[in-house]
Amino acid sequence: MAETHSKNHDYHIVDPSPWPLIGGIGALMMAIGGIAYMRSNNDEELIMLGVDIAGPWIFLIGTLIVLYTMFGWWSDTIKEAHAGDHTPVVSLHLRYGMIMFIASEVMFFVAWFWAFFDASLFPDEAAQVARTEFTGGQWPPAGIEVLDPLHLPLFNTIILLLSGTTVTWAHHSLMNNDRAGLKWGLILTIALGVLFSFVQVYEYVAAPFTFSGSIYGATFFMATGFHGFHVLVGTIFLIVCLLRAMKGHFTPKQHFGFEAAAWYWHFVDVVWLFLFFSIYVWGSWGAPYAG
Repeated sequence: MAETHSKNHDYHIVDPSPWPLIGGIGALMMAIGGIAYMRSNNDEELIMLGVDIAGPWIFLIGTLIVLYTMFGWWSDTIKEAHAGDHTPVVSLHLRYGMIMFIASEVMFFVAWFWAFFDASLFPDEAAQVARTEFTGGQWPPAGIEVLDPLHLPLFNTIILLLSGTTVTWAHHSLMNNDRAGLKWGLILTIALGVLFSFVQVYEYVAAPFTFSGSIYGATFFMATGFHGFHVLVGTIFLIVCLLRAMKGHFTPKQHFGFEAAAWYWHFVDVVWLFLFFSIYVWGSWGAPYAG
């Protein structure tokens, strides 16, 4: 009887988990709450079951539920790893999952690049009168002062390239079982990520154009803003890895959590390079720079 129930495969059958259900509820509340929040910003109502739910609270509650789900679910995954459930086959499929996630993120940014290039490459299409009015038939639009790409944007580019170097240093240190190098590499990467975010916030405050003022501002802030959000998420990811490293987690043979964070950070680096050369350099060519 014991032989019948013995494990004779490399796959891990997970225990019953509440996180898919809880996460689904949180995501649904975020979707409905997002609509309710936008309605409240326009001084409109959103009636559901006879109650006006317009406002930010449902969205905030849904966000907290999703964050709690992420914490709980990933904590269970870490416990499974320490229990020896992450066999080579399971680890391989975890890597496949991370690769598919990054691929979906690539397509997410393709949408924003598409919007930017569609507006910039065809500013004077006769069939799109509204766009011509927004751009004045040229790109960047008439009257727009742009950010000097060789000032703060170049500084942030250097910061991210350096952070890619430090996270690679941390990875190589881990592979060689150099715990001090792992920790210092993560600390420097996190510090550079925080510095990048502060510089971008300053750049947004000093920007001579607004989100709603022109299609240039809309496409600029959507593309760079979502990248900034991904830098924030990646920084949190690395902070968690640093805390785990300080607790003695990760070994040269088993460190997928760190590896996933490093992949994500390199993805953020590559996206920024495309943003820098396409939006900051090429996209602002010929326009006057702000002081």
